[in-house]
Amino acid sequence: MPSFGNGRRVAIVAGVRTPFARSGTLLKDYTAIELGQFAVAELVQRANLDAREVDLLVYGTVLPSVVAPNIAREIALLPHFPRTVQAYTVGRACASANQAITDAADQIALGHADVAIAGGAESLTQVPILHSRGMSDALVAASKARTLSQRLAILARLRPRDFVPITPAIAEPSTGESMGQSADTMAKINGITREAQDRFALRSHQRAAAATDDGRLTAEIVPVPIPPAYETMLATDNGIRRESTYDQLAALKPVFDRRYGTVTAGNASPLTDGASAVLLMSEERAAALGYTPLAFIRAYAYAAVDPAEQLLQAPVLAAPIALKRAGLTLRDMDLVDMHEAFAAQVLSNVQGLASAAWAARAGFSAATGEVDESTLNVLGGSLSIGHPFGATGGRIVTTLCHELARRGGQFGLLTVCAAGGMGHAMIVERV
Repeated sequence: MPSFGNGRRVAIVAGVRTPFARSGTLLKDYTAIELGQFAVAELVQRANLDAREVDLLVYGTVLPSVVAPNIAREIALLPHFPRTVQAYTVGRACASANQAITDAADQIALGHADVAIAGGAESLTQVPILHSRGMSDALVAASKARTLSQRLAILARLRPRDFVPITPAIAEPSTGESMGQSADTMAKINGITREAQDRFALRSHQRAAAATDDGRLTAEIVPVPIPPAYETMLATDNGIRRESTYDQLAALKPVFDRRYGTVTAGNASPLTDGASAVLLMSEERAAALGYTPLAFIRAYAYAAVDPAEQLLQAPVLAAPIALKRAGLTLRDMDLVDMHEAFAAQVLSNVQGLASAAWAARAGFSAATGEVDESTLNVLGGSLSIGHPFGATGGRIVTTLCHELARRGGQFGLLTVCAAGGMGHAMIVERV
């Protein structure tokens, strides 16, 4: 098995997550920091880990708090850990948890750490709301005024438009196009039909419902008390629509391109609150502490495309690079888990992996290969489970490793698309 170049292999020892809840619902009163604390504290408990062993905590988020922007450090201040644990926050849009995991893995591979916790959290209910530039300028000027009359004169210059707040938009700063609009564009370019999208979305809900009912998904979840009474616990994802039918999905109207579009609320992932956490160790430290790894990180890669082209297609460029670094092919993969931002995006990614043209863009002479449908997202995905931006990567890593173990598989490929035209791919291996 290839190492990271210096003989040190990085083990995935354990992983957990909170339930994923649609924003504005059962987890709406928790901040991303609090959700992250639930996940990390439970990870330490389930792994029966002496938290003094942890050298590093790396955490991802997309919409950080303006009052506590380093979410990793706030989580590392849990009473479980010594105050001396190093902690930092990373951001790579929807692949933020993946960035956290690979950053932590790199530190272990380099010999700078032996035990690390990585993951991510997001509250898409509690997004930061900003003042307009006019309001901000007036408040700063007023704070510097020396007299009450000067302050009042500055504030009197404010106009109604200055009171309009600015909310974060799920849109590309470089193009102004939302992710949903980009998914619609990808569907048109790649010939992904509305029927194919709706059937894939239905498949996701059906598989996630089955995996919830038989305990495969719930085994990874830390139950969270539901505010404000805290008398009941949320122990399952609340976005899974087990009663959905194809006819119901087909009846929904397009959301982004209302005239010609095919992306609807039913075949797009919902805005979600939640957190994830993964325990990583060097192979040697895991053995010394008596842990049997779930899997090892065999290889990974990141890639990017022009955001104005096919925004969510970069995993198609990252996957062949990760496979090459692992010395493997797509045919060697027992399971493939693709983040489901939109059904159109997943189907475009699958199509792209089978394309020689896309392979050539990644520097390869032949297509990466056909994805075996029976191995793809076998427990559902973000369309049904939900997508807290900063947390999803940790969920996918955890779920993929556990399912490989249940099936006796050896290799798994995961991919994640992200805003900015970015993509990630990782190969995990069970030994």
